[in-house]
Amino acid sequence: MTRPVRIALLVGLLPLVAQPAAYAEVPAVSSIATGVERPSAVVERRVIGTSAAGRPIRAWRLGEPGKRRVVLISTMHGNEPHTRQILTSLRDGRPIRGIDLWVVPTYNPDGLARHTRRNARGVDLNRNYPHDWVDLDGSYESGRRPASEPETRAMMRFLERVDPVRLISFHQPLDGVDTDTKDPRFARRLARALRLPQTRLDCGGLCHGTMTGWFNARFTGSALTVEYAARPSRHRMVVEAPRQLLRVLGAHRTRR
Repeated sequence: MTRPVRIALLVGLLPLVAQPAAYAEVPAVSSIATGVERPSAVVERRVIGTSAAGRPIRAWRLGEPGKRRVVLISTMHGNEPHTRQILTSLRDGRPIRGIDLWVVPTYNPDGLARHTRRNARGVDLNRNYPHDWVDLDGSYESGRRPASEPETRAMMRFLERVDPVRLISFHQPLDGVDTDTKDPRFARRLARALRLPQTRLDCGGLCHGTMTGWFNARFTGSALTVEYAARPSRHRMVVEAPRQLLRVLGAHRTRR
């Protein structure tokens, strides 16, 4: 390769190198196979923090900024991986209208890599939040202190900045929508829309140090937990649930 050709190639790559990795506007996605550019659902992407082992925690913004803001979170426990397909399907599909939507498909990347409930330091992130925190051991190890984990602090900062009107946290395998929450009417609507049972996820009395408990105590918006079964079908995760969610949230995709 001649020197002029090498220089031309390097100059052409400069805009890509200069673009920050943690944030980018994404107006469209090109199809290599067809050469046709199709609209993307993503309007912003952000690394909101890093895990205990240094893995990035990524969030994507979909829909219309300025509309009613909703946050969806999955894989807080690394051995509950299936529901992240709902969020990645929303992210990777056509543009969304009627809502300002943030998705965090993999909140606990260390646990996902190890296929364990807890993070790389052995802490259950859903027992590490400051609200009603107590010192727990075993599978529900709550950490040395409230918000001791980098994942917890990253999510707290993110939610404080975004301040959504609704926060939905997806889990497995208890198969139901928690109606023991701040907005039980919406929880019942969501259960009907997702075709899941209505249930009370009260941990046998009081759930300590949970993300939804912290959010409901601190914010004007409401948070709830959705649990699917241990092995939901891929079609349900990729096709049915995203459509059902958009419908109940008053949103829709643009046409092709």
